[in-house]
Amino acid sequence: MGKRLVWTALTGLISSTAQAAPPAPLPADQLDWVPWGDAAPSGALCGGRYVQPGYLLPEGKTPEEVLSDSQSAEYGNNGETILGGEVVLRRGDSQLQSPRVRVNAARDTAFADGPLTIRYPGLLVRGDDGQVSLDSDAARIDDAHYVLHDQRVRGDAQSMQRLADGRYRMSEASFTTCAPDSRLWRIVGNDVTIDRDQGYGTASNARLEMGDVPVFYWPWVRFPIDDRRQSGFLWPSIGVSGDGLDYAQPYYLNLAPNYDATLTPRVITDHGAMLGGEFRYLFGSDQGSIEGAYLADDNGGDNDNPNDPNDAFEGEDRWYVDYRHNGYFTDRLDYGLRYGAASDGRYFDDFGTSFAEQDTEYLERLARISYQGTTWNLDARAQGYQRMDYPLDEDDRPYYKLPSLTANARWDQDNGLYEEWNSNATYFWRDLHGVDSDGFWEDEQTGDQRQIPLSEAANGSRVTLAPALGWRGQPSWGFLEPRVQLWQTHYDLDYGNRDTDRDESLSRTVPVYSVDSGLIFQRDVSLFDRDWKQTFEPRLYYAYVPERDQSDYPDFDTDERPVSWSQLWSPYRFTGSDRIGDVNKLSYGASTRFLEDDTGRERLALSVGQSAYFENRDVTLLDGSETLSPEQARYYDYRRTRDRSPVVTQLDWRINDQWRTRYSWLYDADRSRTEKASAYAQYLSPAGHVLNLGYRWQLEGFDPSGDVDDQLGYDREDFDVSFAYKATASLDLIGRYLYDNTNKRDLESLAGVQFNSCCSAVQVVWREWVDDNDTGYTTDDDYTDRGLFLRFVFKGLGGVGQGTDSYFASAVPGYQPTDF
Repeated sequence: MGKRLVWTALTGLISSTAQAAPPAPLPADQLDWVPWGDAAPSGALCGGRYVQPGYLLPEGKTPEEVLSDSQSAEYGNNGETILGGEVVLRRGDSQLQSPRVRVNAARDTAFADGPLTIRYPGLLVRGDDGQVSLDSDAARIDDAHYVLHDQRVRGDAQSMQRLADGRYRMSEASFTTCAPDSRLWRIVGNDVTIDRDQGYGTASNARLEMGDVPVFYWPWVRFPIDDRRQSGFLWPSIGVSGDGLDYAQPYYLNLAPNYDATLTPRVITDHGAMLGGEFRYLFGSDQGSIEGAYLADDNGGDNDNPNDPNDAFEGEDRWYVDYRHNGYFTDRLDYGLRYGAASDGRYFDDFGTSFAEQDTEYLERLARISYQGTTWNLDARAQGYQRMDYPLDEDDRPYYKLPSLTANARWDQDNGLYEEWNSNATYFWRDLHGVDSDGFWEDEQTGDQRQIPLSEAANGSRVTLAPALGWRGQPSWGFLEPRVQLWQTHYDLDYGNRDTDRDESLSRTVPVYSVDSGLIFQRDVSLFDRDWKQTFEPRLYYAYVPERDQSDYPDFDTDERPVSWSQLWSPYRFTGSDRIGDVNKLSYGASTRFLEDDTGRERLALSVGQSAYFENRDVTLLDGSETLSPEQARYYDYRRTRDRSPVVTQLDWRINDQWRTRYSWLYDADRSRTEKASAYAQYLSPAGHVLNLGYRWQLEGFDPSGDVDDQLGYDREDFDVSFAYKATASLDLIGRYLYDNTNKRDLESLAGVQFNSCCSAVQVVWREWVDDNDTGYTTDDDYTDRGLFLRFVFKGLGGVGQGTDSYFASAVPGYQPTDF
């Protein structure tokens, strides 16, 4: 739960008050700095490290005993002792070196002439004249230069005091984590205090300098010197666009070791003032967080989506809340809570500050308790979503499950026989607004009348029982698995004010039969001067599900599955339980794999398969109210009546430790055309370089999942290139280019630069992308959005700007974000 912080009381321009002037820094060889030379570890960002040398004198018999070594010693007129030459004094863990030291008659204070050196565990101080207490830890040094070895912190001060409580107080002082030969940044203040025990420092009348240029000012600032959490202001997040300024100033509260909070006032010039916050906690096996934001009386503001009005929310309150909690009652019994809500579907489009936030599509509501046993798996939940669309179509409102109860079990016998119990009871509910008795409502975007399909018009309960009986024989040379499952489903429905003669109480029983079988052949081969083990694995699969009329059944959570390699070996044509698709098919295919003989690692896998259908597939999700385009209708009928599936080919080839490829091809031999194809190549270098090359082709109508209105309305052909190039240990170049060849347009262009040095880092990212408004059937309402994201990180202080690491990892597969 730790955060890297910087605390500010006020930010602004450099004031006209007197500015601190610390002494010039010492050269690196006087600050325990040791260059790496040829011993530099891989990826080292700094030219060396701080190394604390050993003590010059042994430790005394007691912590209070003072040991000394000098070239000369004499007594003064007032009883003091004067030591000369290379003087060394050691008391406990502290050590003083000076050319001349005078110890008073009381033997409790040593006065040293410079240049002097004082050492404490993990701390070096060099300076001119100074004095050191011999019966406490107090000390004072003029023109001081200090180093905290473990924290990689150094600085300079006109005077420095070690207080009796262990703190260090300095006047006209500086603080930085940069190497001794760097002046990239430092904090300078009139009065600086460092508390090593608490892990922070403070400075008054402080400024941030980059080089010799002041760029930031604080009347008072509190900064960390290690990774411990401290309360205070974090670095702000700043965004600038043609519409104005977006400034957020978080304040972090370290309330306890196991919980904390962050408050974030935010000002957006074209919307108004917003207050956000986050609270996190950890109690034993339970942990959670709650975050949210509130803006009263929105000024309106411009919207990037040309399909939406700019002033749609003028004068309205805008807000969101997101609560998450997970915990365990026992090792087998856990639970989770989640509640997300927003004032409107455009909230994250207007106020999201990162790529991930702006792409938020759903906010989940969930209460769940689950039991994972040896035989039984139980799950009870209430679940729903808020879909983040504006305006939200009535037929896009998601169903809530209030509740959903699942009980599954499996029993395995030693002879290969197994039994399964699968059951679920769910009540589905959603609240439709402005829908008349014929199911029509007005589309806010077009003003046209649209109709809710009858299959999506009801609320109600669904109880499913699906016991199964099977046997699996699996000797080393193959496998055989006959299986039978009985799907029993009962509905109690309520159509509300919808005019319909459909039965509201429905029951269905459908048997599902399947036989899966395969053989495994293996041989030793020699190719390319290497020894391999090659397998040949033919597979034969038969599935039969009789047809049941389900045209009057609802569609709560069901989608049709497109053809894929895994679908060849499945008896189910639909996800969910609202449709049990009729099928009578024989699937056949074969795979071959090449394994390295010495390690057994798979280098190449090639699979080819197809299904032959003996009957048409008549069960469908369509209820007659949908409007299909001519091309959609033609392909829909063809997919339902074709005698054979496309030939499915898959190839995975790991060329070497750096290059890997993946290829998929679904080819309709009857019509001599490709229905879907994808090719992917990836290069991963041990040095951190990544290159991804991708190609995708998909025939219009190939994927039947989702609403008819959202299915792809054209043949899609995309080219995708992404890379991350580690030019040096300090410099990363990151980019992505996604091109829609069908519509001759750029879908996404991204270019990023990361500079990571010993004490700082900079991220600059430009991204331009097409937002399709969740309407895949047309490109007419698509629009282009763009953004420039900038982030500075001062190591030891924190960062200012908007982070992009999580998006880099998803946009460039294989890229490992830099940990600043």
